[in-house]
Amino acid sequence: MATPSPARTADTEKITINLGFVDLGRIDLLVREGFYASRSDLIRAAIRAQLDRHDNAVAPTIIRDDFVMGLRDVTLTELQGLADANHMLDLRVIGLARFASDIPAELVSATIRSIEVLGTIQASAEVRKVLDACRYSKGR
Repeated sequence: MATPSPARTADTEKITINLGFVDLGRIDLLVREGFYASRSDLIRAAIRAQLDRHDNAVAPTIIRDDFVMGLRDVTLTELQGLADANHMLDLRVIGLARFASDIPAELVSATIRSIEVLGTIQASAEVRKVLDACRYSKGR
């Protein structure tokens, strides 16, 4: 009996990949022999190993381009403060940019000048529409 896969949490994103039959068979063999708990476990480990391998090469880019790594929560209070001060935000995230559900799209339009997210954005449909416009028309 197969064990159920863990529930998807806020810190994961589902992706789809295509693999050849031989590669998939080799993965299944490693799982069967107990090296990994599942196909997903092996794939996550392989991806992390590749990311770690390139850390030194991309670290200067992260610093130079002023990226926030990990989770960046954007709140109504933060954006209201920017609006009150007549400031705009250039948001750059590697990971997850999460916009609170109580943020109106008009406030995002008034306070986000540009956004670049290498990863995922979680926001209401209305806010996402404004953010898409920020990516193209208000960029630096």
